[in-house]
Amino acid sequence: MTKLMRAVVLSEPGGVDKLVVKNLPVPQSRPGWVRIRVKAFGVNESEVTSRKGLSGPDFTMPRVLGIECVGVIDEAPAGSDLKPGQQVATMMSGMGRSFDGAYAEYTVVPISQVIPFETELPWDVVGALPEMFQTAYGSLTKGLDLRRGQSLLIRGGTSTVGLSAATIAKEMGAVVVSTTRRSERVEVLRECGVDHPIVDDGKIADAVRALFPKGVDAVLELVGGRTLQDTLQATRLHGTVCFTGALSDEWVIPDFSPLGYIPFGVRLTAYGGEATDLPSDVFSRQLQAIAEGRLKVSVAKVYYGLEQIRDAQADLEAGTTPGKYVVVLD
Repeated sequence: MTKLMRAVVLSEPGGVDKLVVKNLPVPQSRPGWVRIRVKAFGVNESEVTSRKGLSGPDFTMPRVLGIECVGVIDEAPAGSDLKPGQQVATMMSGMGRSFDGAYAEYTVVPISQVIPFETELPWDVVGALPEMFQTAYGSLTKGLDLRRGQSLLIRGGTSTVGLSAATIAKEMGAVVVSTTRRSERVEVLRECGVDHPIVDDGKIADAVRALFPKGVDAVLELVGGRTLQDTLQATRLHGTVCFTGALSDEWVIPDFSPLGYIPFGVRLTAYGGEATDLPSDVFSRQLQAIAEGRLKVSVAKVYYGLEQIRDAQADLEAGTTPGKYVVVLD
């Protein structure tokens, strides 16, 4: 008899009502892939975009959404060094887009995107981490090559990646400036260790240079094309801006001309990495720092069970509370 599991299936684009809990066959592992029993997962903006039918050509339906999860190994190929019951995280690489993802009791993913770990932290905390830590850490290291003592500006600071980047950057020894569009969220930034919160009215270069007259050393751009030119103006000669996100949904800059757009001597790069950009030992150190209280995790709300996925996506869209929205299955 075929073993069944419960999963959230999206068969057509639309509102949260299109997220339907169904019984599906438990997916079978295959060579080079591993089956994970899902314990928790974060809910992400890209999943809302997919639900609306606005994703790229790699996304197909029907689909079990979910680009990340944490859980335990349920089945792994012989010789993989992964054992049943072992704690793991996974994310990205087509998960929840070109193959079924985390909105389910079980998911099957390539071994290459599995990150083993050991922790006594609860699943609702660990479930908030994979995608936002990977994106934040990858942006700060591969995208910006951030060094101890440097100044960092985070544009879009109360996003999940922005909050995570602030805590990681402080752990790395950076001086952090971070923005929010809402003055009532300044204290949220301070609680994550931000040294200089700035209320973003669309033009912040002058405010940043009032703190750092020559401009900041590094910038993590999470708002997107709408603010990028002003962000570049806040950056010092030979400083670096890393374009990682587009909270404004503006990924493309019309009539872009590098000579007229990028200040001479300022470097512009981008980041959109994968699970391999978050090594297991780095993830383990971050978990230890959380357990010791040195690293803060910003969780907006925790939901229990697949039936609450509609509420989770609706709350994420509303954006009333900064931080990660997490669904726990066990």
